[in-house]
Amino acid sequence: MLWPMPLKLTVIGTGYLGATHAVAMAELGFDVLALDIEPRKIEMLSQGRVPMFEPGLEELLAKHVAGIEGSSGRLRFTLSWEEVAEFGDVHFVCVNTPQKQGEYACDMSYVDRAFSMLAPHLRRHALVVGKSTVPVGSAARLAALLAELAPAGAGVELAWNPEFLREGFAVQDTLHPDRIVVGVTSERAESLLREVYATPIAEGTPFVVADYPTAELVKTAANAFLATKISFINAMAEVSEAAGGDVAKLAEAIGYDDRIGRKFLRAGIGFGGGCLPKDIRAFMARAGELGADQALTFLREVDSINMRRRTHMVEMAREALGGGFLGCRVAVLGATFKPDSDDVRDSPALNVAGQIQLQGGQVTVYDPKGMDNARSLFPTLGYAQTALDAVRGADIVLHLTEWREFRELDPGELADVARGRSVLDGRNSLDPAVWRKAGWTYRAMGRPHA
Repeated sequence: MLWPMPLKLTVIGTGYLGATHAVAMAELGFDVLALDIEPRKIEMLSQGRVPMFEPGLEELLAKHVAGIEGSSGRLRFTLSWEEVAEFGDVHFVCVNTPQKQGEYACDMSYVDRAFSMLAPHLRRHALVVGKSTVPVGSAARLAALLAELAPAGAGVELAWNPEFLREGFAVQDTLHPDRIVVGVTSERAESLLREVYATPIAEGTPFVVADYPTAELVKTAANAFLATKISFINAMAEVSEAAGGDVAKLAEAIGYDDRIGRKFLRAGIGFGGGCLPKDIRAFMARAGELGADQALTFLREVDSINMRRRTHMVEMAREALGGGFLGCRVAVLGATFKPDSDDVRDSPALNVAGQIQLQGGQVTVYDPKGMDNARSLFPTLGYAQTALDAVRGADIVLHLTEWREFRELDPGELADVARGRSVLDGRNSLDPAVWRKAGWTYRAMGRPHA
C-alpha cells in the first residue's frame, strides 16, 4: 500500500512522554492529533500550557498548537478515540506503566486499555507504535490484540519504539536523539518509521532495527545499567568513608578510563523519579517470570544500595545535630528527584525530608520548580518561598537536589540568617572550599570531613 504523504501522526497519552513527543513531532513538520482521557489535560494543552515543567516544552507547544495566534496549527488535542483513529496514519502509544501496588511488576493496565480503546476504531491501514516502557513479551501480546480487535485486520501493524528521554532534556532528546530503536516485523513498518524520523536520521542519528523482544529490552537494559553505575559509585562512597578516602577524587580518576566514562559517577543520595526505580524492579519481576531471575539478582543489591543512601543521609544529619532531631530546624534544599524538573516521584530529597520530620525535626523545604507537587505529596512539611527563607533559623542545611541555583548561592549570606552553620551536601556538587571559607562545616557522602 502507498501511504499518504505527508503522514499524519497521533499520540495516545499526554503525560510527560506523550506531550513531549506530540510537540516534537509537530516541530518536525507533521500534523499531530494527541488524545488523553483527562479533560483537564486536554484543556490546558489546547491553551498552550503544559501540566508539568520541562525546559522549552511550553514555548514549543505555543509555537504549534492550533488556535493560538502565530502558531503553525499543526498540533491539536482531543478526547475522541474515533477522531484519532480516523485522523492518523501512525499512532504513538505513550501512556504510563507504573509499578504495581505492593509488587515489583509493571502495571500494564494503562497500556492495555489504550490498545483496547484504539483498536476497534482502526478501519484502515495504520501503524501503531508503542513507546511506553513495558516488560519484554508485551509487544507480541499487543500485536495479537490489534489483530483481534481492529476492523482493518492485517492492515494494522505494530512497532515498538522505546523512548530514552532525560527529564530536563526531553525536547532535545526527542528532536535530536542519540539513537532510535525500532522493533518491527515488516519492511513497511520500518519504512514508515524512517519517514517519521527522517530529520534526525539525516542529522546522523543511528537507526537500529530489531525484533520486538530486543527493542523492549533495550530500554530496561539501559536503565538497569545506569542504575548499576550510580549504585556502584555510591557503594564506593561507603568504602571511602570507612577507609578515609575521597570518593569524588576516586570518581574523577576512574572516569578518565574510556571504558568507564565520567557520567553518572557522582556519589550522593541516589536515584529516584518515575523511571529507574520502577524499571529495574519490573525488569527483575519479568526475568523471574521468564525463568531467568538469577541473571538479574545483582539488581536487588543495586536497589538496596540506592535506598540505603537516603537512610545514611538522615543518619549523617542526626550525627551532625548531636544525636537527635527534636527541637532542631532542618533546611532542605531540593524536592524534585533531579534538577530542571518538577517531578517528585520517588524523590530521595523528599524521602529524606519526610524521615527527618517523622523523627521530630522541623523541616522546611525549598525547590525552584517542585513546590506544588511536593506539597501535594508531603503536605505536613514546611515550605519556603526562597532558599534564604528555608535556611533562616535552621540548625543544619541539607543540599539534596543539584539545582544550579543552589550551586550559585552565597554561603556568607546564608550564614547570616542560619542558626547553625552545618551543611550536608547530598549531591557532592557544592564547592567545599567556598562554604568552609564562609564559616560552614561542610560534609558530603564518601568525602573527608575537612
